Amino acid sequence: MTTSRRLAITPVREHHGGSRAELEAELAAEGDPEIGYYHSYEITGSVNGPGVRFMLYLSGCPLRCQYCQNPDMWTMHNGRRVTVGRMLDEIAGYASFIKTAHGGITVSGGEPMLQIRFLHALLRRCKQDLGLHTAVDTSGFLGARASEDFLDVVDLFLLDIKAGDEDLYHLVTSAELEPTLRFARRLSDRGNQMWVRYVLVPGLTDDEDDVEKVARFTSTLDHVERVEVLPFHQLAAGKWAELRLPYQLADVPPAPPELVRRVENQFRAHGLTVV
Repeated sequence: MTTSRRLAITPVREHHGGSRAELEAELAAEGDPEIGYYHSYEITGSVNGPGVRFMLYLSGCPLRCQYCQNPDMWTMHNGRRVTVGRMLDEIAGYASFIKTAHGGITVSGGEPMLQIRFLHALLRRCKQDLGLHTAVDTSGFLGARASEDFLDVVDLFLLDIKAGDEDLYHLVTSAELEPTLRFARRLSDRGNQMWVRYVLVPGLTDDEDDVEKVARFTSTLDHVERVEVLPFHQLAAGKWAELRLPYQLADVPPAPPELVRRVENQFRAHGLTVV
């Protein structure tokens, strides 16, 4: 297989910090499970789970992805404080419409499992009180925090596998790959439904060998309903500039259709459904 020319970039953490110690402090700071911090919410179509979704974005993330669309969500306590009850009231206002449209609630971020206790309490109430389908959009990096009870209240995981090679994963995220792979295997073993997502960045995640590693690993998992190849775009560049963060992908073009097709076909070649 061919090897693409790799962008001359470095891990994001090398530019503006965000150390492991700071992450551990945020993890330790999680207190009352009835209180969380969120950035925003919106009503979306079926791109974030089946049907119409109440899409909630929680604040805080342990990763520092080169192409992050929400760098303003990296720190948990920069978000808006809310109780489970107050957020449930907000969701309840849309519940009837969402259920009629065969949808549910999807929680993203940031990394929603950074606030695992709040997330668990909220999704449990969404299922018990509102009868909603539940989904979590996650990198899987904090999967070790998830209890069996938590995994039982999530109907669908949207799992972002950002690279198949350890060194490349670190370049893309400033973090380690193995926690994500371990979480994916755990979901597979216990029967949780998954949609696997792969962000395609020209010159970064388009190498055929690396895509092959992700596709091969994904094909070993049970209960993967679909794979989504998400072409890179520049919609977040303004946020990076606003926050005065060095953005190393400023000159990277969108992934062309022929590249997207090639990567999608690599996943299909392993018997995976690509949409």
